[in-house]
Amino acid sequence: MASNWFRQPSILPGFGLTLGFTTFFLSALVLLPLAALVFKTTSMTWSDFVHTVLDERAIASYRLSFGAALIAATVNAFFGFIVAWSLVRYEFPGRRLVDALIDLPFALPTAVSGIALAAVFSPTGWLGVRLQEMFGIQVAYTWIGVVVALTLIGLPFVVRSVQPALIEAQRDLEEAAETLGAGPFHIFRRIILPAVLPALVTGFTMAFARGIGEYGSVVFISGNLPLKTEITPLLIVIKLEQFDYNGAAALGFMMLLVSFLMLFAINLVQGWGRARQSGRREKAPRRERRAVPRVPAKGRAR
Repeated sequence: MASNWFRQPSILPGFGLTLGFTTFFLSALVLLPLAALVFKTTSMTWSDFVHTVLDERAIASYRLSFGAALIAATVNAFFGFIVAWSLVRYEFPGRRLVDALIDLPFALPTAVSGIALAAVFSPTGWLGVRLQEMFGIQVAYTWIGVVVALTLIGLPFVVRSVQPALIEAQRDLEEAAETLGAGPFHIFRRIILPAVLPALVTGFTMAFARGIGEYGSVVFISGNLPLKTEITPLLIVIKLEQFDYNGAAALGFMMLLVSFLMLFAINLVQGWGRARQSGRREKAPRRERRAVPRVPAKGRAR
């Protein structure tokens, strides 16, 4: 009995087969390549590793990759919530089309989106010319272009994370608060925001992690200027082209470490959200039982 503590009861057989396939899949396609990257990095001396990951060019790429990803994730958290709110709470012509377009960055190759952004926001592009003439802002070949590209590919993560939370939000609580005289801001701050906050943080973290490792949609609009608009994935590719495999492995190890921390943070946030939702569901029946008045003993029917 103690040996089967990890086995979940199931109607259909096949636990051993599925567990073996899962172990093989994770080992062959996930763990072994990552272990090879770590092993390649450990073959370097400590001084060479520090010199590679703390090089001026590498630090500039970290600053751009992490800074642009953070700005893009923040923008997506704000506007992604608005988009999800519009799709869930309102009916308008073309809503299904807008809902389908949200997933377009998932299916569209990143190189295609990068070429499209470069064509639109270049100094001779349709939006690039107008932004330059009206506001004096150049988007393409600057850090602003990197933020725009990361915003494009990160928006679906926030929208698809917030939508289920808005659907499951209890509308009766909002209506009850409104009948009691609560204003829209108070309802949003005390009822809506606590319900969707775990999902919003999860979408923000996923968009941030996705932006850190983005390559295809950025290289065409950033200009790839060293120390200015050069992201870390591009620097890894440059080192590979220069046959500096140890340097590429060291930078890849840093990106792997950051990605692991991001995924760990996502799991913590999701666990916190599930615990919070289950806690709220357990408290709801107790409040309902307390609200039911007790009938005195003398008044009970015999």
